[in-house]
Amino acid sequence: MDWQAINLGEDFNPGIKPPESFSSSFHIVISDDEILNSEGAHPWRPLDQDEWRWLDIEEVESHFLGTVAGVPIFANEVDPDADEPEGYEFSTLWSFLSHTDQQVFYLVGRAKQIVEWHRNHHYCGQCGQITTSSSLDRSRKCASCELIFYPRLSPSIIVCVNRGEEILLAKNANARGNFYSTLAGFVEPGESIEETVHREVFEEVGIKIKNLKYFGSQSWPFPNSLMLGFHAEYDRGEFVLQEEEIADAGWFHYTQLPNKPALVSISGWLIDDFIKRAMANQIMGLK
Repeated sequence: MDWQAINLGEDFNPGIKPPESFSSSFHIVISDDEILNSEGAHPWRPLDQDEWRWLDIEEVESHFLGTVAGVPIFANEVDPDADEPEGYEFSTLWSFLSHTDQQVFYLVGRAKQIVEWHRNHHYCGQCGQITTSSSLDRSRKCASCELIFYPRLSPSIIVCVNRGEEILLAKNANARGNFYSTLAGFVEPGESIEETVHREVFEEVGIKIKNLKYFGSQSWPFPNSLMLGFHAEYDRGEFVLQEEEIADAGWFHYTQLPNKPALVSISGWLIDDFIKRAMANQIMGLK
């Protein structure tokens, strides 16, 4: 089957238990949290069944992810000390962010997170006994104390705050590059999502906001976040920056924005959505 002809948004069906027999398959090979890529294969594609068999590399674990257009697809964890097979190279998930289709990024992110979860939960965190995988769902269970471990997901919020035609952008103190983004943070126990938005904005920049509107969500596997995006309006207050988190923050007119996130991230989507609405409002105002 031609991988490039597949529409992952429609053709991927997640699953837990692989079929008893199959004549073809796809394989996402992961070593030490890096993903195997065939040199010169652009865009990226998983290995087919024959490539995986011929790879001749030691497998640690195999995880069924589901089917793609009826073909089983697996995440195959291999020895982290294994050498790169000739004609192949391992790449970080970050490298997939801006060089692959969004649905491919989500699928590879899913594979990486499942491999990482399984590797980190061989032993029970409560009693130390060995855990076993369930055949009913994506979980591992301790036979001794019966504690169940599901893949970890960390809900977090990200919010684009506007003040008229300006938006609030901040530079994270620990950011990899020199760019400004919308504010974000993790949900704490006992909080609603809306309470998290208000708390994070006030903690990071010291202002109050109002009129929250849900925008959308994005899986963000660095390492295991689920980003819930919002728009909000400025209410009151002056900037008081949380220095260990925020290096700089400011109000920027939508026509004069600093270096901002790419459109592959929900931060970029939020900013782009605000720009489009601000431009539409301006056009309506000129009529």
